[in-house]
Amino acid sequence: MGIKVVANNKKAYHDYFIDETIEAGMVLQGTEVKSLRASACNLRDSYCRIRNGEIFVENMHISPYDFGNRENHEPLRSRKLLLHAEEIRKLAKKVDEKGYALIPTRVYFKDGRAKLEIGVARGKKLYDKRETLKRKQDAREMERAMRKKGY
Repeated sequence: MGIKVVANNKKAYHDYFIDETIEAGMVLQGTEVKSLRASACNLRDSYCRIRNGEIFVENMHISPYDFGNRENHEPLRSRKLLLHAEEIRKLAKKVDEKGYALIPTRVYFKDGRAKLEIGVARGKKLYDKRETLKRKQDAREMERAMRKKGY
C-alpha cells in the first residue's frame, strides 16, 4: 500500500535541530481517522509528553469530521502513542537532558495505519535560524545559476 503523508511540521525544522526520528502508532477514534484521511491535521505548536511510562501527543489539531454526528471527537485532545516500553525509557532519558524535546514532525498512513514521526529535537538560537535560512538561499541561488548555464 505504501505511505501517504497527511501533514508535515515544517516549523519544527525551522525552530529545532532534529537529531533522531522515531515512528509511533496512535490511538485514535473513528472520526479522527476519517479526518486524517481527508488531510485535516495541523502539527504546528504540537509536542509530546511522557506521563506515567506512557507517551502522549499534545496540541495536535485534527479537525472534526464533516459528516460526523454528535459523537465527533475533540480537535485538540491528548492522544496516546504506541511505543515499546524500552523505546519510551530511551526517549525519557534523552528528554531529561538539558535542551531536548519531543516534537512531532509528520503524520502519515503506512499500510493503512496512522503513524506519527517524532523527532528528538534541540532548540535553535536566532543566529542558527538565520544561518540555516542563508544556507538554503545560497543553495537555491546556485541551483538557479546552474540551470541558467544549462548544466
